[in-house]
Amino acid sequence: MNLRIGEKLKSIRMARTLSLDDTAALTGVSKPMLGQIERGQSVPTVTTLWKIATGLKTPLSAFLEEPQTEYTAAGPDEANVVLGDSGKMRAYPLFTYDPAGRSVETFYIEFDPGCRHFSDKHNDGVEEHIFVLRGTLRLVLGDRPVEVSEKQAIRFRADIPHAYQNLTGDRCEVYNTIFYPNR
Repeated sequence: MNLRIGEKLKSIRMARTLSLDDTAALTGVSKPMLGQIERGQSVPTVTTLWKIATGLKTPLSAFLEEPQTEYTAAGPDEANVVLGDSGKMRAYPLFTYDPAGRSVETFYIEFDPGCRHFSDKHNDGVEEHIFVLRGTLRLVLGDRPVEVSEKQAIRFRADIPHAYQNLTGDRCEVYNTIFYPNR
């Protein structure tokens, strides 16, 4: 996966004729870190990958995508996990963004007890739908806390800073679908 992320980052950067300095300025990720990611020498955290994706106005899953087929059945794949909050959050891409037709991506995410993951605001018009399969997830949308329990769902505009928290003693499992506005 390291190589896939690095290759995709370099491909996007080259297609837009961006230097590493330009990319660092757009994303807030240092030039040395970007270089390490491109060479497959570093695995970016989910926070770093979101910064890169947001700065380049590219869906996160574009860095993880596999070739699309007529139909796809998907489940969590340890080889494609993206980590956050020191490994307490594990995001598994199920269906990746497809610029040719689908402006959506879906993840299966596990939040260990005590997990607190902060997400910077996404690009304008981005919306998230979260379906809680197990446990209770506390979201902080801007400065407003909202709890979503097992078998409940929430939809919110993700173009504001937001956070995911599991304040319980049990693991929380969710499906997270992110919708991007048509460009």
